[in-house]
Amino acid sequence: MPLKTGAGRRVPPFRVMDVIFAANERAANLPPGAPKILHLEVGQPGTGLPLGAKRAVEAALQTDDVLGYTDALGRPSLKARIARHIADWYGIEVPPARIAVTVGASAGFPLAFLSSFEVGDSVALAAPYYPPYYNILLALGLRPVVLPCGIETGFQPSVEMLETLPQKPNGLILASPANPTGSMLTPAALEALCRYCDDAGIRLISDEIYHGLTYGKTQASAAQFSSNAIVINSFSKYFSMTGWRIGWMVLPEEMVRVTERLAQNMFICPPHIAQIAAEAAFGCRDELEANRDTYASARDILMNGLHAAGFSVFSPPDGAFYIYADISDQAEDSAAFCAQLLARHHIAATPGLDFDAERGDRFVRFSYCAALADIEDAVARLKSAHMSRLPSI
Repeated sequence: MPLKTGAGRRVPPFRVMDVIFAANERAANLPPGAPKILHLEVGQPGTGLPLGAKRAVEAALQTDDVLGYTDALGRPSLKARIARHIADWYGIEVPPARIAVTVGASAGFPLAFLSSFEVGDSVALAAPYYPPYYNILLALGLRPVVLPCGIETGFQPSVEMLETLPQKPNGLILASPANPTGSMLTPAALEALCRYCDDAGIRLISDEIYHGLTYGKTQASAAQFSSNAIVINSFSKYFSMTGWRIGWMVLPEEMVRVTERLAQNMFICPPHIAQIAAEAAFGCRDELEANRDTYASARDILMNGLHAAGFSVFSPPDGAFYIYADISDQAEDSAAFCAQLLARHHIAATPGLDFDAERGDRFVRFSYCAALADIEDAVARLKSAHMSRLPSI
């Protein structure tokens, strides 16, 4: 008799992880002298743990501290330091008691969804979107309500889009800067959405993991405009700590205890040593800002290179480290296009179908957080590929 399977069978793959697997497999089997694989598929900074954080980790490992369990919502000293960071960046006071340290932002999303919604509730999100939003909602028995957004709306949702829905959603997910587009909400637009959600009884969840990585536009936090919003942030991107799996949430006061109970049962606590590294990373601002300047240079190189390689339309990458490029002039299937890009030119990129099931076959996401030399090499290869497709004169 067949054995029962659970709701997980309905969850689509996170395709970028499949791309990474294919790229790594190809890299392992390259013949001698072949061009290396260039990783423009993954949103992982090419830089590593900041120097001050490394020193803090080294010092901690030399003590007699067993580095065991911490409080479920994190070390008090780290929560206090995050509160100082919020005050410095946004000019608002958030009590450390409203801050939860998490096992990366990836743990923050199921904690936010489980603490906010019941099975069957609806949660709106803009498309294109970060795939785990949609996939985790499905796994938890929630109903994603997709708001199609394009370059004409800055790839961001609006109050007007919410007002046109036939039924008011129970929740709304925002991301600014967004993955995969790099688009941002203006502070005024973010405030309007926060006010609307508060008035309509919609729980707002704001993904702010790319804060600090912006290029000329003003960033704002939902915590500035609503005490009811749940803010999710991470040490992975600006702080260059992807593998350390450490993030944080800003919670409404009444949701702290329910989130704590969930975290106790699901995760016990965030990694102790990662919390020590994260607290020290706040003292590495010069190094982190230098990283951001490198991403800004890579952004310019890739934007110019994509134009020269025949990619005429893509989102304005106001933040993060992605360009979401329209490939409809070059191909009709983003998955096949990315497979050919990897096979023929050794460039790994992510098909837009990962971010938008309806329209993603027209788009590809390129990440520009790799080393500058790799970005320049990728641009040269893309230009060469473009020239080879042009008719000879």
